[in-house]
Formats: sequence, C-alpha cells, structure tokens
Amino acid sequence: MRFTKMQGCGNDYIYVNCFEEKIDDPSALAVRLSDRHYGIGSDGLILIEPSEKADAYMHMFNADGSEGRMCGNGIRCVAKYIYDHALIHPDRRHAVIDTLSGLKEVRFAVCDKKATSVTVDMGIPHLTGSHAETVFICGKAVRFIGVDTGNPHAVVFLEDNIVPLKLFAKGEDTSADLRPYLADLDIEEPGTAMEQSERFPDGVNTEFICFVSRKEICMRVWERGSGETFACGTGATASVYAGIMTGRLENEVLVHLKGGDLVIRYDEQTGKCYMTGPAEEVFTGDIRI
Repeated sequence: MRFTKMQGCGNDYIYVNCFEEKIDDPSALAVRLSDRHYGIGSDGLILIEPSEKADAYMHMFNADGSEGRMCGNGIRCVAKYIYDHALIHPDRRHAVIDTLSGLKEVRFAVCDKKATSVTVDMGIPHLTGSHAETVFICGKAVRFIGVDTGNPHAVVFLEDNIVPLKLFAKGEDTSADLRPYLADLDIEEPGTAMEQSERFPDGVNTEFICFVSRKEICMRVWERGSGETFACGTGATASVYAGIMTGRLENEVLVHLKGGDLVIRYDEQTGKCYMTGPAEEVFTGDIRI
C-alpha cells in the first residue's frame, strides 16, 4: 500500500489515496500503522476516497481505531493532497470535501504549484449546554463550555479552574500569566477523565486554554481516541467560539498550539467560523498490509 505522511501544526496522520488503493479493515489498520514504535507513527489514518457530492471524501480513523467525524488539521492536509496530486484541476483554488460532519469548503494558497496555507469553512458551531457547566473528575469540580464543531469539545479555561487544576500542576506557578502553568500542566489524567465521563457518552475532546489577550490564546488538547496531540483544528475553533460567546475574545483570534499557530475567524452575519493554517507533506512510502 502506498501512503503519504502529512501534518498540520504537528497533528500528523497517514493518508491513503483510495482513488487508487483499497482498504478492507481501516479501523484495524489505523491501530497498527499509528503505533510510533512498531508502525509508521501518527495520530491516526485518513482515507481520501471518491465522493458523489464533493471532490473527495475524508474518512478518518483515530489511533485507537475509532472513527472520527471531522478533523480540522486533517482536512487541510486532504485539501493539499488533492491539489498537489492532481485530483483536481491545477487552476482551482478551492474544493469541497465530504466528511461525516457534512460538506466542507476549503480554499488554499498556492506557491510553486503546491498548496500551502489552507482556509476551511468550519461551519456553524453550537453550544451543547449552558455557557458554563461543571463536571466532577478526579474528585474535583471542573468548569467547562461544551461546543460541537463537528466533534464534541469541552473547553476548559484555566482562568476559571486554577484551584481544581492545581491537582495536576507540576509546578506552583499560578501568576497572572498562565502560559508557563499551561505548559507544565499534566493533562493526561483530567483529559482521560473528561473523555470517560458520563456527561460525554460518545467521549469528548478537551481543550485547556489560557488567554494572552482578546485576540490571542494558548491551547493544549486531549483528543478522544488519540490522547494529547500537537494540534486540533476543531478544538481551536471550539475554544475561540466559546471565548467569543462568553465575551472574552474578539472575532479573529490567533491560537498557539504545541505544533504551531492557527487563525480562527468568526463571521457574525453567518455564524460560521473559518480556520486558516498550514499543511505539509512529510514523506511518502510503501508498506505491506
């Protein structure tokens, strides 16, 4: 099987061109290939398949084999792949990609006949509860905002949770600048507890956020089925939307993630969010399956 390793802000997946390849058991293959010691190593597997409704269908599987509905960083890489590998006309600067969360429009900048930066129409996010909810994990009450951006998200603002999150802090820095505190936070235990909470029967991605300004945030993410990843596009969108809905952020925000930066823009007239960020091809190869 021919594959391509790609990454967007360090959120890396194995991509397979299923216009040419056939995969019988993608869930099992995702588990096998995602292993960073015995496989190729990735956050999961994405199959680029034909679609009757769009230029391509993004079929996503997490590292544990579970099927994902949508991946913001992944869809940017799919957009780059279908352009760079001539699955769409070279004069095009836009495409439509089908997902389990519906049709997504993408636009991309091109340099030297390769797609570089990609902007994704992330659709209209929805709050899944009241503006602020509380869930009890590890014996602590943690406040979060639930947002659906094609995937379920629990946005945890550090400013609202300093006391309970001290349980998971490696250091004692709780100064006004929470960026060092966020960097040192051990998110595996609270992230796993949130993912397994009865409040989220289908699991949840949890974003841990601190504010830099009304136009800038820092973020770490625990993704259901994959653990901590370097970036999450739907999570960045959910976090900015939660910040806007609670009056803390303006309509265009720079999001700093472990793997790089994304820009999220909210359109008040349509209610849609747009995500802009990089997509890069790491290497290609062949593997016997």
